[in-house]
Amino acid sequence: MRAINLFLLTFFLLTSCRKQPTAVSSSDSPRIVNIINFIRQLEPRTDDPNLMQDELYETVVEQIKQLKHYGLPGTFLLQYDALLNPKYQELLKNELAAGFEVGAWWEITQPHAEAVGLVWRGRFPWDWHADVGFATGYTPEEREKLVDEYMDKFKSVFGKYPASVGSWFIDAHTLGYLYDKYHIVASCNCKDQVGTDGYTLWGGYWNQAYYPSRKNAYMPAQTETGQIPVPVFRMLGSDPIYQYEAGLGGRSQHVISLEPVYQGHEGGGGERRWVEWFFCSMFDEPCLAFNYVQAGQENSFTWAQMKKGLEIQIPLIDSLRKQSKVRVETLETSGRWFREKYPLTPATAVTALTDFRNQGNKTVWYNSRFYRANLVWEGDAFRFRAIHLFDERMESDYLTKAGTSTQCVYTTLPLVDGFFWSSRDKKAGLRLTDKDGNHPAVNTPVVSELPDNVLQIEFSTVSGQTFKIVFYDDRFEVICTKGDAGWSLELETVPDAELPFRSIENSQIKASWNGFDYSVIFEKGAVEKTDNSVFRIKPDKNKIVVNCSKRI
Repeated sequence: MRAINLFLLTFFLLTSCRKQPTAVSSSDSPRIVNIINFIRQLEPRTDDPNLMQDELYETVVEQIKQLKHYGLPGTFLLQYDALLNPKYQELLKNELAAGFEVGAWWEITQPHAEAVGLVWRGRFPWDWHADVGFATGYTPEEREKLVDEYMDKFKSVFGKYPASVGSWFIDAHTLGYLYDKYHIVASCNCKDQVGTDGYTLWGGYWNQAYYPSRKNAYMPAQTETGQIPVPVFRMLGSDPIYQYEAGLGGRSQHVISLEPVYQGHEGGGGERRWVEWFFCSMFDEPCLAFNYVQAGQENSFTWAQMKKGLEIQIPLIDSLRKQSKVRVETLETSGRWFREKYPLTPATAVTALTDFRNQGNKTVWYNSRFYRANLVWEGDAFRFRAIHLFDERMESDYLTKAGTSTQCVYTTLPLVDGFFWSSRDKKAGLRLTDKDGNHPAVNTPVVSELPDNVLQIEFSTVSGQTFKIVFYDDRFEVICTKGDAGWSLELETVPDAELPFRSIENSQIKASWNGFDYSVIFEKGAVEKTDNSVFRIKPDKNKIVVNCSKRI
């Protein structure tokens, strides 16, 4: 009976997205899955952390059993305190079959800090506060000592240095040092989020992978000389429609992701129907160069909590692999492939043209090394929900000094921010506006992958206009291909939004964010202030061209 159910589920997964007439995908874009489980020795957020250690260990044993049962490769990343534990050493050396990877998980613990002569400032032997539990809480010199200590210990156990180093967030100095001295080939960091666990990563390269700037590990670089040549893969598998606005109107978000411990009516990796829908979006809809999914879970959640979700996900991933729908590989393998194929960060996309919640919502994410953009359709309403620019010259707050806050904040350069500039009652966005100042209702979009890694979205309004939005690596265009010319794009926000704009005039917007000045150039069309919106972009001969690569 279970085999029949799995067959039916896989058949649904392989066929349901293909029936969508709104997506034109390319078979040349591989779909890559990494199964990454990272290992902590201790979980202090329990009544008896010492007793918990056995449960954490057994969780890893079960994860290994499951992957070996399906013959799937996996990546296990060790925190320093777990690296010291002979039980984990023996397990990972003797039990992992060929094709598995062991790497480093970069959260700092008490034995790690004390091994290099630092005084531990944490509340527990592992403390998730950013100023003690992550490299950003240490000076650059201290970070190098922590790297050297970990690498020496890892090599003494496994006979080589790790090729992959992951963390919820990692600073550019540490990542650059890991590459320059130890030649790591891959890294991974947290999905975009606001305030979760005290960590805010916002406006970055959405999902997939990118080469980070030498000055800012969260900021994609634009040049080979300005980048750390280690691809950073985005973890956890965010819901492409709903994660962005989770917690809208507040200063923190809840989680809607592929992590197997999350389930419920909102979706998540422990909810079968959501997993089916998420895999359809990631594996069947347009994505440009490639699409990426990270499965797995840290052992802190324990096997009892993740078992249900992993028993949904792993058999499906195995079936999709057997159908040649996905490539399941280690983080190191993906990192080496990325470096061989892309000298610079490629343009990619994530598309979700069906809605798990059946509310008629759709979204498209576009990324390049210069910018990211997000389009969202809510029923018959359309808007640009997010546009952020990337500049490798912008230093992070942690490049040359230690962070002293329990929080951590990484951001990029906003042009449109549908989270921070919104409230529960008013959603910010760059909206299509007709000559009467109204937002026309729109029909279902068609998303296509074009040659030269270009993404195109076409849709019409109920009044008969037809629009085409084309995303290029360095710019995007909005074109009205049919209908009158009395339209524009207008940015609307809540009145008290903290906006970066210093001047808005004709062909240019000048802005400043976190002390860094930047600009946006309109190569076709003109921008102006209005009484009812932050600014209006008027087309020139029915066309707007926004250059996201010029640095003035």
